[in-house]
Amino acid sequence: MRIRYIVFLFYLLILFATGCSWMNKAEERSSDLLIKEGIAEYNKGNYHEAILCFENLKNWYPFSKYIKTAELKIADSHYYLSEYQEAIIEYTGFMDLHPKNEAIPYVIFQTGLCYFEQICTIDRDMTSTEKALTTFNTLLHKYPEDKYSKIAKSYMHKINSDLAEHEFYIAMFYYKSKHYKAALKRFKAVIIKFPDTGKFHQKALDYIALCDEHVNKECE
Repeated sequence: MRIRYIVFLFYLLILFATGCSWMNKAEERSSDLLIKEGIAEYNKGNYHEAILCFENLKNWYPFSKYIKTAELKIADSHYYLSEYQEAIIEYTGFMDLHPKNEAIPYVIFQTGLCYFEQICTIDRDMTSTEKALTTFNTLLHKYPEDKYSKIAKSYMHKINSDLAEHEFYIAMFYYKSKHYKAALKRFKAVIIKFPDTGKFHQKALDYIALCDEHVNKECE
């Protein structure tokens, strides 16, 4: 009787092991299918459909080997849909979960691009501009030799130009309002903060001289 019981347990273990093996293979095939479908939709520019596939993969197979790929593709899909805030959330989540992943320089760069794409005109709030600059600076500081750092430099030049123009715009507002001391402070900020911004640098120098004249007259 005892021998029969042991044999029964032995066969039960074999069935269990076989069942688990079959389930693992079925799961792998299903995650394979989802990642293939997601990438196919992504490559065709069907980003909403791609996100659905990748989200299903994440929800149904959280331990799949394709999870990191799915997470990145979801973020990229949101970026290409111009859903920049959603993309930033996904990129940030990826960095938090996988801080040592080889794709991190790309993820930081893409985060900076999301902020860059949200930059408004010079007379509006400059929060996105400043966040883009900070993000690209982080990329250069952490990965100075990475290829994405080199690309980021061109965006940083444009951002610095925008910030200089914004500062100059405010300075001109004060100058036209005859608040010469406030204008002088702003024009000097253009020179100090953004020394390599071409036309704004020279214009700021010209207006600094004009502001000095007005301030001196006020003091007489």
